[in-house]
Amino acid sequence: MILATTTVKDLDQFVKIYGTDGADKRKLHGSKGSTVFRDPNEEDRLWAIFDWDLAGWGNFASDPEVPAIMQRAGHKSPPQVGELVGRFEA
Repeated sequence: MILATTTVKDLDQFVKIYGTDGADKRKLHGSKGSTVFRDPNEEDRLWAIFDWDLAGWGNFASDPEVPAIMQRAGHKSPPQVGELVGRFEA
């Protein structure tokens, strides 16, 4: 699992591209899906939890076609992966 955050210009445009071209590219690099949340304090910030490993994320991030997809999706900032602090039971 990976937690990432980004900012976007227009939520509807982001969702459209994220759910089509972005999904195809993520799947190509091993992502099994994601859940996206809107930040309650920053209107343009989104958070995503990916069912993905770091190697797949790295391959996705270095794919030369990804910047154009992110631009079409309206990213204002590149996605940043959250640092894992630990895993806890219950």
